[in-house]
Amino acid sequence: MQTFNTINDIQNWCRDQKRQGKSIGLVPTMGYLHAGHLALAAEARSRCDIVVVSIFVNPIQFGVGEDFEDYPRDLRRDSNLLEQAGVDALFAPSVREMYPVGYGSYVEVTGEITEKLCGRSRPGHFRGVTTVVSKLFNICLPDLAFFGQKDAQQAMVIEKMVKELNFPLQIIRVPIIREADGLAMSSRNVYLNPDQRSQALVLNQSLQKAREAIMAGERDTDRVRNLLQATIGTSPEANVDYAEIYDATTLADVKEIDGSVLIALAVRFGTTRLIDNLIVEVQ
Repeated sequence: MQTFNTINDIQNWCRDQKRQGKSIGLVPTMGYLHAGHLALAAEARSRCDIVVVSIFVNPIQFGVGEDFEDYPRDLRRDSNLLEQAGVDALFAPSVREMYPVGYGSYVEVTGEITEKLCGRSRPGHFRGVTTVVSKLFNICLPDLAFFGQKDAQQAMVIEKMVKELNFPLQIIRVPIIREADGLAMSSRNVYLNPDQRSQALVLNQSLQKAREAIMAGERDTDRVRNLLQATIGTSPEANVDYAEIYDATTLADVKEIDGSVLIALAVRFGTTRLIDNLIVEVQ
């Protein structure tokens, strides 16, 4: 595996791969990799000739008081994991490399899709995401880019950006990877103490209860939302940021559950904010 730290070097290398007729799969990450990230890399490996993984903790998607400084980092560990996974290239730039002094260009997707859920509770977050992802697309020249379903809203925002800005690539969503007990894998899980880790299981439990209610015929969005809240409320440390149900394609409001809906959660345990979601299809 080759490791690149500068835009010029990785871009030239990717251009050379394209000249050879090879397809490139890109997996953008912030590092501190877990099995969910490795599933993205494995999916890229199965679909593309060349797999590039980026590791960059992007400061402009963090708000004031969020965990940019504390976000877990271990590049040596991550590099070893990617080598074992058969990744071809790692792009690990510095903040100064990505955002030189005087940097002032940003990409922003507007509308309902960025105004709800994490867009509401983390102002400016998605502008940071779409800016860095658009830069990575231009730098690494992927044919396919791979994102986890755990960050469902992020994937939707990026899909909209790709379509509307005519990026010549396809976004591939990869299902959520969970621990054996159902907790969605996240780099932030490392923040949880043992009691919080146990209580965090209520996220997946609440999603499954909501799914069961819908499959049993419940169609009233408010009643399903109340079920989510009540289930999460059994965890003493859980502080709900949001527990919502929206159209799974547009994030439009739904009063009666029909078609494909996204059930999305963001909950704090202590200072650790975790997200999870589930898409439910009804006929």
